[in-house]
Formats: sequence, C-alpha cells, structure tokens
Amino acid sequence: MYNSLLYTNTDSVCTITLNRPDVYNAFNEELSAEMIDALKKTAKDESIRVVIITGAGKAFCSGQDLQDVKSLTGNRSLSDSVLRRYNPMILGVREMPKPVICRLNGVAAGAGASLAMACDIIVSAESAVLVQAFANIGLVLDSGSSFFLPNLIGYHKAFEFCTLGSKVTAAEAHRLGIINKLVPLEELDAAVKDFADRYAAAAPRSMTLIKKMLNKSLSSNLRDMLQYEAYSQEIAGMSDDYKEGVAAFLEKRKAVFTGK
Repeated sequence: MYNSLLYTNTDSVCTITLNRPDVYNAFNEELSAEMIDALKKTAKDESIRVVIITGAGKAFCSGQDLQDVKSLTGNRSLSDSVLRRYNPMILGVREMPKPVICRLNGVAAGAGASLAMACDIIVSAESAVLVQAFANIGLVLDSGSSFFLPNLIGYHKAFEFCTLGSKVTAAEAHRLGIINKLVPLEELDAAVKDFADRYAAAAPRSMTLIKKMLNKSLSSNLRDMLQYEAYSQEIAGMSDDYKEGVAAFLEKRKAVFTGK
C-alpha cells in the first residue's frame, strides 16, 4: 500500500512504521505524503483504538532528508513545505481521536523529534536521543516544536535545547518529562505493548474526549475548561460504555467497552 511506510492493524492496534532505514527514516516528499494519508485513514477506521508510531532500523526519524532537498530544482519555499507537508502531519497526530504512542527506538531529530512530541505517550529505549538542530543550519523550529517544548519543559530549558542544537539523551528527556517511560532497547516492544493493550481495552469515547480536553486546556483558562468539562461529561455520560463501566464496577468484573 505504501512505499516508505509499513502499516499494520492487528487487534485494534495500528502500527505506522517510517520505513527508510538507510537514511534513518528521514522525510522526503513521498514519506511525508504517505504519513499524512496513513493518519487520515487511521482516524476514520473505527476498528482502531490505539496507534503506535515508530521507525524501522536503528532510528526513529532524523527529520528532513537534506539530500532530497538538494535534489529539488528551482526555488523551494520552506514555508510551503512546512504548511503542506509537516503541519498536516503534526495536526493529524494531535487531532487523532484515539491515543497515539511513540515507540522511540533511536534518534529523533528535527521534525522527527516534533513527531515524537506530538504523540500522547512516548515510550523510549535508553539509547535514544532527541535533537533540535535547526539553528545549526541557520533555520528555526517547525513542526510544532516551538509549541510542544515550552509546554513540556518550560521556556528556559526549551530555549537552551533549541538554540544550542545539542543532543538530549533519553534519560535527560525522561527526567524533564518529555518521555513517559524509559526502558532498555530489548524491553521496548513489551513496554509499548503494555500501553497499547491498556488503551485498546479502554473506553474509546472517553479516550477521545479526554484527549480533546487536554489539548483545549493548552489555550484555555479555568472558567472555559470547567464549562468544557461539563459539556464533555454529558456526552460521555450518555454512552453505553459509561453504563458498562458502572455495571462492571458494581459487579466487580473487568469492563468490556464497545465504543458506543
């Protein structure tokens, strides 16, 4: 189906794998387009309850393929590239109506680091590193990093991270709160599966509403969020999953959620 992606859907878990390992899964035009398409497809598929994004080989994603840029002829608009290729991809992850897990198996640089931070959960190998090296080649942040980083780690650490372009180890990223869980590489699949299994068994509507609420909170005040919580709770409370959740609690059994 795709040339630069691997796409699987098994037991309500969709795995999207960036598959250009020879260039550390760097984004070219094809990979960007396929990623956007895969995210749209996944969002519409009601059989999918959780999404995993990862990279093939040793890296997660090294960002933009500079060799691909070099091969393009004529004047190239960086603004057009960001608006057409990267922004829809980041919004596709952030607006995905189901949890998205980043399986951070190796280096994540530039747009690759942004893609990782756009996910809802980051499970990382201890050997992984994050890099925002835009400033090293005379560019600025894109793909949402100027939004994600200050919200995740505060202005001063974000400024240091982005202006110096130095590598941040997985251990440091975990300490700063960027990474949720840190494990040895050989335990990465099991750790990701644990999160995926839990989300696959969760109430889908509840997951969608909670994700929307948390995203909305980043640009809202307390008064607005209190109103939005009441609105969202009304929607959740009318679902069959709410009835099942209460029944399972009272009957001391595990709930079986259907998404209705």
